[in-house]
Amino acid sequence: MEMLLRTKRITICLFFFVLSLAAAIEIPLSVAQLPTITEQSHTQVAYPFDEDFTIKCEARGNPQPTFNWTKDGKPFNLLSDPRIITFNNSGTFVIQNHGIITNFQGKYRCYASNALGTAMSEEIELIVPSVPKFPKEKIEPLDVEHGDSVILHCNPPKGIPPLHIYWMNIDLQHIPQDERVSMSLKGDLYFANVEENDSRSDYCCFAAFPRLRTIVQKMPMTLKVSRSNFIKERKPKLLIPPESAGSSSSVTVIKGGVLLLECIAEGLPTPHLSWVKVTGNLPKDKPVTENFGKILKIEQVSAADEGTYQCTASNPVGRAKHEFHVHVEEPPRWIKEPEGGVYSVGTNLVLLCEAIGNPEPTIQWKLNGMPIDSRTFRGRISAREISLTNLQLQDSAVYQCEASNKHGTILASANVNVLNIAPLILTSDGENYATVVGYSAFLHCEIFASPAADIRWTKDDSIEPLSALRYELNKNGTLEIKETKKEDSGSYACWAANSVGKRAITANLDIRDATKIVVTPKNPRVLKSHSILLKCQSEYDSHLKNSFKLSWRKDGDQLPVNSTQDSRIIMDMDTLFISTVTLEDQGVYTCVASTSLDSVAAESRLIVLDVPDPPEDLQLSEHQNRSVRLSWKAGASHNSPVNESIIEYEESQWEPGRWQELTRAPGNDTTALLTLAPYMNYQFRVVSVNAVGRSQPSKPSLRYATPPAAPDKNPENIRVEASEPNEMVMKWEPLKPTERNGPGLEYKVSWRQLGVETDWNEELVKKHSLTLRNTPTFVPYEIKVQAVNNLGAGPEPNVTTGYSGEDTPDAAPSGVSVDIVNSTLVKVFWFGIPRDRVRGHLSGYKVSWWKTKSMLDGKRHHPEKHFLTFVGDRNYGMIPGLEPFSEFRLTVLAYNSKGDGPESSPVVFETPEGVPEQPRFLKIMNFDKDSVTLSWGLPKKANGHLTGYILQYQIINETREVGPLSDISVANRSTLSWRLSGLSASTKYKFYVKACTAKGCGKPVTEEGLTMAQGSKGIGKISEAVNPTQKFHPIEALDPGTEYTVRLVTKNWVDNNSIFEDVIETRGRAYAGIYDGISTQGWFIGLMCAVALLTLMLLTVCFVRRNKGGKYSVKEKEDLNPDPEAQSIKDEIFGEYSDSDEKPLKGSLRSINGDIKATESADSLVDYGEGEHGMFNEDGSFIGAYSGSKEKGLVESTGSCSTATFPLYA
Repeated sequence: MEMLLRTKRITICLFFFVLSLAAAIEIPLSVAQLPTITEQSHTQVAYPFDEDFTIKCEARGNPQPTFNWTKDGKPFNLLSDPRIITFNNSGTFVIQNHGIITNFQGKYRCYASNALGTAMSEEIELIVPSVPKFPKEKIEPLDVEHGDSVILHCNPPKGIPPLHIYWMNIDLQHIPQDERVSMSLKGDLYFANVEENDSRSDYCCFAAFPRLRTIVQKMPMTLKVSRSNFIKERKPKLLIPPESAGSSSSVTVIKGGVLLLECIAEGLPTPHLSWVKVTGNLPKDKPVTENFGKILKIEQVSAADEGTYQCTASNPVGRAKHEFHVHVEEPPRWIKEPEGGVYSVGTNLVLLCEAIGNPEPTIQWKLNGMPIDSRTFRGRISAREISLTNLQLQDSAVYQCEASNKHGTILASANVNVLNIAPLILTSDGENYATVVGYSAFLHCEIFASPAADIRWTKDDSIEPLSALRYELNKNGTLEIKETKKEDSGSYACWAANSVGKRAITANLDIRDATKIVVTPKNPRVLKSHSILLKCQSEYDSHLKNSFKLSWRKDGDQLPVNSTQDSRIIMDMDTLFISTVTLEDQGVYTCVASTSLDSVAAESRLIVLDVPDPPEDLQLSEHQNRSVRLSWKAGASHNSPVNESIIEYEESQWEPGRWQELTRAPGNDTTALLTLAPYMNYQFRVVSVNAVGRSQPSKPSLRYATPPAAPDKNPENIRVEASEPNEMVMKWEPLKPTERNGPGLEYKVSWRQLGVETDWNEELVKKHSLTLRNTPTFVPYEIKVQAVNNLGAGPEPNVTTGYSGEDTPDAAPSGVSVDIVNSTLVKVFWFGIPRDRVRGHLSGYKVSWWKTKSMLDGKRHHPEKHFLTFVGDRNYGMIPGLEPFSEFRLTVLAYNSKGDGPESSPVVFETPEGVPEQPRFLKIMNFDKDSVTLSWGLPKKANGHLTGYILQYQIINETREVGPLSDISVANRSTLSWRLSGLSASTKYKFYVKACTAKGCGKPVTEEGLTMAQGSKGIGKISEAVNPTQKFHPIEALDPGTEYTVRLVTKNWVDNNSIFEDVIETRGRAYAGIYDGISTQGWFIGLMCAVALLTLMLLTVCFVRRNKGGKYSVKEKEDLNPDPEAQSIKDEIFGEYSDSDEKPLKGSLRSINGDIKATESADSLVDYGEGEHGMFNEDGSFIGAYSGSKEKGLVESTGSCSTATFPLYA
């Protein structure tokens, strides 16, 4: 350290202040010092059930103290009895509980001594109690007369307090006590006067010593009470205090203790005890009486309780009094204790000792445990003070001050250590300290020195002491750096010096970044039963990573990890997840981040939203016949204000148990005036509503009954219904129970024919309908219905017009005519029937028509009727969906709710020719390099006389680009094939064929094909349908010497995969003559037939296995995945398909065997009239497609191959 001083050339400079080490720190044990008692026993009881008893005395000092004991003021040798166990360097000893140990009872004192002085302990009293026992004695029975006073003495044995005394019988039942019979503080049982039922032979006194775990019983006592011939009434006489004590006595009580004053009196009748304080008033709330007023008890006695107290025993005969003069005394207590310390040579010493008590305590000074002889003592000594000047090393000693009075002794010691040593720095050199920015740093430099040392701190290489306001030097030498900054990091030195020597140590300080946290979300609002996730985001110094910890608190209390049994609250590092939030979860959640150097907290208040609590305390006021005021107390809103309150009612007469809404009160209103109906027995409840939802209903209010009254309203919705022509049923909506207003509700029904001046017909009914019979058909009536009850009638009712029962119309429309609009649509006109012939409310007209013959072939048709309904009173209608070039008949009838009237006479009309439908098929028979042969079928329906066909074709390519369209007119209607020439080689064409009549041409049928390349065969395809029941199928129109691919495809398979495919080559003409001989041989023909049959069998088996079972719609399957290669085949087999998106109004499906089945006509074409579906405009123009009842065709597998086609490629 001297080298450090020289190299840094640091000189001692001004220091902050001088520390007084006398009271600063404890003297290091390495420094020579006086003995000091560090631990000692106090009053101790040697219980008989203990194995041993330890009396402690420990002390410290340098040199190590030795120990001596005194007992009752005389030296006590610990080796005098083998039952005493001692310990090295300790004054503590143990007495083993063997044999008789009563000789160990006494007051002990421990002395600890070394070369510098002697320390003395306080007195330690050891009490060796004897086992308490009642003496064996024979107790004579007591014979007394009725009314005498008796005392049963207990005289319990002595023992360690507390002592509890009980008077019981032999069955351990307590003797009842009251004002007449009571036990004194000493345990005696007093009878103010005896009664005959006091006689018994088992009065037992039990004495319990809890600390000794002992209960002892006195021998039973017998009391015999005999009846006296006269009543011994007498005035009270005090038994405690006895008369011998006089009219007054003195009582001394220790301050802070319990004052017990006792008065017990005898007399007949039984005396009553009362207490007063003669000198002053009894303190309020302090004194209490016990034992039926016979004991006055004051706890925590103070000087104010001193004075004279008087007890008075009184009965009707007289009274007795006694005064207690209470004196409050106290044991000694210190006002000023002598204080020792460390003193340097040449200083002065003053020790003060002052105590108070009652009586006044005496003060005695001792030096090293021995009384001070003022004659030889070099200092000054008085009762309260000792002083020494110019202390020297040999003045080191232990001074004891002892204060005593009759209530006790107290001892205070003062160690006066006179030392002359260089500074001792008790803090280790080179300590490392750390703190965070903004916090205070504490650098320790604990020093012991005598004389006191000067202390200063320097930083790094500076020799200047730290003197800024942020630096503070504490009394123990610690340097506090307030509000630290990063630049406070570095090396610090602590310097200590006194007149004897000097010392120094260094310390290193590191400043870390402060920890920062934030909790998100901040103050969230969460619905009850929802979940919330709180996240604690933190930043901390990387050096503090290992000590960093996060914890959560709720309302200041630590949240244990996964605290709830069902793990509803889960803490995972920096997150706190609360599922199914409850109202109890509301509060302030604090995230606490701590490191070894700092701790910070951030909080977030969780607000739980819930429906309000139910309202409470419903009260009714302002009772009126038709109103009452309801008031209530709102329940807790749970952080969402109440928007409104719903008042509901339940009435017990009509709908008991059913709650209905009556009204609503806005906002936080807690009262509402309720409008009520007469003749109701109400009870109410309230539901509060906030933004979260509705509360549970409140408890119902008291019931409130309103008086009856006449009806306020009449029935509504009066109407006439009739099922028979000559009756009228009048119906109305009955009054609700809340509208009846009273008992005996009936309805007065009044009616008369409209326009006929007659009196009203009236009838009272209880139901809500009335039937009149034998009324004329469909005649208007005036009707009114009035509500009546036992208290009167309702208001004058309104008149309603109704009609009697209807009948079907009895006339047919006339003047029916038909205008032809086009080949499929006509417009029908008629004259409506007279209103009086409708015989009811006219619903509309029905137009029926049926086809009688075709104009094309003149064949008669079986009549298949169709009809359209036109609602309302009108005289025309449009009929769509007719077949062109046909003859029809048509009728019109009127109808009402009862049914249809008679039809008009049939009208015959003919539809003109229309355009034909598309040809049934189009086939490409063969291709050449520049020509192609087309073959087509007749149209499905000609719709007139065919005039010929139009052939069209154009070039197409893979990109769907098309060339110009070329037309060829075929005037001969019998021509069904055509050879086109002048085509380009290796070119793809699309061909169109459409049939024509005089009206025009219909939709075309199309096909595509590719012409042959130069010098090669043409490529085309032929598609034909195969019946699944066929065993074989011939393929015709093939070119000789040409190679073909034959493919069998299921028509209705989704993927259209081939189930059979083979390549064949037709026999060329050049080879025909060569093989003519073979082909005509029987064996060759048989072989070919066998091969063909085997092939078909294999084909059938394969197809059955792949197509086994199931029903499926041909059309639906094809619509899902159309096969481009099979599209033309589909056009041939199913006629309603075409390249155009247009569909015919009415079509048919070709069956799997190629037959045409006509679809069944619809029963009604209501969709196209102005009926319920309104498919026509007002002018009758057609706005929708005719749709009859179509049936989907289903193909059912029968085990053989289903419908298939064979596309052929040349």
